[in-house]
Amino acid sequence: MDVMGDKATLFETGRFVQPSGRDGAGEAPDDVAEEVRQRLAAEAGDVEAMSVLGALLLRRGDLDGAEPHLRAATAAGDRAAANNLGVLLHQRGYADDAAGWWRIAAVAGSAAAAHALGRHHRERGDEPAAEYWLRQSAEQGHALGAYALADLLEHRGDAGAEQWMRTAAERGHREAAYRLARALDRRLGPEGDVGDDQGAGADAEQWYRQAAARGHRRAALHLGAILERRGALKEAGRWYLTSAKDGEARAACALGFLLRDAGDTESAAVWWLRAAQDGDGNAANALGALHAERGEPQTAERWYRAAMDAGDDNGAYNLGLLCAEQGRTAQAEQWYRRAAYAGHREAANALAILLLQGGDTAGAEPWFSKAAEAGSVDAAFNLGILFAGRGEEAVALRWYERAAAAGHTEAALQVGIALLRDGDEAGAERHLRCAAGGGSAEAAYRLATVLDARRPPVPAHTLGEPVDEKSECGEWYERAASQGHRRAQVRVGMLAAARGDVVEAARWYREAAEAGSRNGAFNLGLLLAREGSEPEAAVWWTRAADAGHGRAALRLALVYARRGELAEGQRWADRAVALGPAEVSERAARLRDALREELSA
Repeated sequence: MDVMGDKATLFETGRFVQPSGRDGAGEAPDDVAEEVRQRLAAEAGDVEAMSVLGALLLRRGDLDGAEPHLRAATAAGDRAAANNLGVLLHQRGYADDAAGWWRIAAVAGSAAAAHALGRHHRERGDEPAAEYWLRQSAEQGHALGAYALADLLEHRGDAGAEQWMRTAAERGHREAAYRLARALDRRLGPEGDVGDDQGAGADAEQWYRQAAARGHRRAALHLGAILERRGALKEAGRWYLTSAKDGEARAACALGFLLRDAGDTESAAVWWLRAAQDGDGNAANALGALHAERGEPQTAERWYRAAMDAGDDNGAYNLGLLCAEQGRTAQAEQWYRRAAYAGHREAANALAILLLQGGDTAGAEPWFSKAAEAGSVDAAFNLGILFAGRGEEAVALRWYERAAAAGHTEAALQVGIALLRDGDEAGAERHLRCAAGGGSAEAAYRLATVLDARRPPVPAHTLGEPVDEKSECGEWYERAASQGHRRAQVRVGMLAAARGDVVEAARWYREAAEAGSRNGAFNLGLLLAREGSEPEAAVWWTRAADAGHGRAALRLALVYARRGELAEGQRWADRAVALGPAEVSERAARLRDALREELSA
């Protein structure tokens, strides 16, 4: 249950009221002339003037001066005076006497007195009596009575609490508006994901806005968070600023992140510093990260330690990261362990990786498991790698599937590969699409090959072979190629050549070849030879053959044979025989034998 964080004045307690038919807290004239006028009227026996004068003196803190006037007005039957006499006696420490006068006023119909009496009984632990009097006050339209009744019912878990909290909020009670908004917020999904309950989200925002407009700093913080999630960053920043200026450290921290994202790191650091000095661990971590990025590890470490002192386990995790970057492995392990034992799942995953890198597989596995069970997607993926390395493919697949379901791109790729291996093409395609959409070049390439295999069979690649418009598989090949996937680059080059686009084909072949693709180098050589640049083609075939491409070696053997360089031709023919495949070996063997006979003739 949220508690009130705003200071209550005498008037805000509802125990002080003004006469003249007003039971709520109104402001009496404090002008000297008005006081003199009321005093003269009171001395003349005017009951209302006695009550007003007593209230004026009570408000000023002159209890001795107020008491006789309030008693006189109370004796004459003024209920506001009876209520205020109760306030006076309560301030003097005579709580039971105060309750007696509040009862008299409440029975006479004073909603403020009923509220004060209800609070008195609640403070004494008499909840039935408290509920009775608070309900009397609330039903007469007293905002503070409605709020106090809602608070009592909420404490009991009574479903009627929200109705009275809403009533108090509608009558302008800012804490009621805030607490009503929090109750509505708790019904929503994480991060304000309202799902089908859009009305609840709008209702919560409305009450946050009302409370924030009345100066409630935590309401301003939550309103800022709602607006930030919606993308209304300027308005969110204004509410964060309002809340931060009122002393809300979390708002100062959030404002810092907004400023950082807008590129104003210096202003962000100012607000983070303010929040961190007020004990906000998240802001201390942000300052640590900022100094780490600036190459100031000692200052970063100081702020990470401050975050830990504020109770933020991210401080220990970030210290582990800092030590790991500096090569201080033992200290990194110490900080990771501290955060992991405190339940930090990413620290548990980082600790497991550190142990695994040190060869302690047995020690790593339980930490991976702990992190994965706590919801770490990376840990679930790492468990998949761990079990796959042991040959436990079924267990590995289960962890990959768990990580993939949470959106892990590489895990989705591994599931897709496993399903392809098992013959489940439809399932594989679904996971490969997810991984490719997440940016995996390998997934995009494999998805393209799956789609490519469904197309009608076509003859083996021949330069210049006409092909119609691009297909979906071609688009996925291009996406993978643009991400630097060498086999995809070769395939895109082949498709371009098939369309007759020699320039495009050469570009992709060259890019693949320069990245180390022997097929790219071989195909580039074919393209250049066709265009009449056999010497340059030989350069690329040499690169491909040196990388183990049998067909490139055979092409070189033919080139040198035509040039009359029989010994060099025989050498490349020998190389082609060794590299294969079978048909290449067979052709190369015949060429080698012919060249040998020619040389020995």
